[in-house]
Amino acid sequence: MSEHRRGPVRSEAARVAILDATARLFESRGYDNLTMEGIAAEAHVGKQTIYRWWPSKGALVADCLIEGLLFRDGFSPPDTGDLRDDLTAWLRGILSFVDREGGATMVHSLIAAAGDHPSVGQRLSEQLGANSLLHARLEAAVAAGQLSPDRPLDELGDALVGAVVLRALGRTPSDAAAATRLVDAVLG
Repeated sequence: MSEHRRGPVRSEAARVAILDATARLFESRGYDNLTMEGIAAEAHVGKQTIYRWWPSKGALVADCLIEGLLFRDGFSPPDTGDLRDDLTAWLRGILSFVDREGGATMVHSLIAAAGDHPSVGQRLSEQLGANSLLHARLEAAVAAGQLSPDRPLDELGDALVGAVVLRALGRTPSDAAAATRLVDAVLG
């Protein structure tokens, strides 16, 4: 990724413009329709400037993810006091993202980038809430008596996020009840 590059010193203004343009275009067009030409035009830089620092669209998108420019709202599970409803709403949001045009492709790209760059995988996990956010919500459910204290919280989170990843990899569209069925399967 960009932190291991060689060559001229990077202009911070150009870096920020490129990352911001990438995030904006990704949000409006999706990953499949994101082009280096479009990013260069949006950022007001030459395409060669982008390729000097990022070898591919995937690497550029991965840097956007690491910088926190994608999933700005995150996928934080709500805490309304009803664990089942909260997890269902959280999963519906994630599945909706995966089902939108380019969403599954984005997940595929991020998984590939995570294979090459562990920081991408860690950031993706954090953004999906599999680490601290989801774990904190599950701990709150234990404290509120909604979940048994002997339940393995990390594994519950892994199961929910893993189901989403498998759906994305298989490009399995979600119906209206998919989130409810996943939560029921995990919580019992």
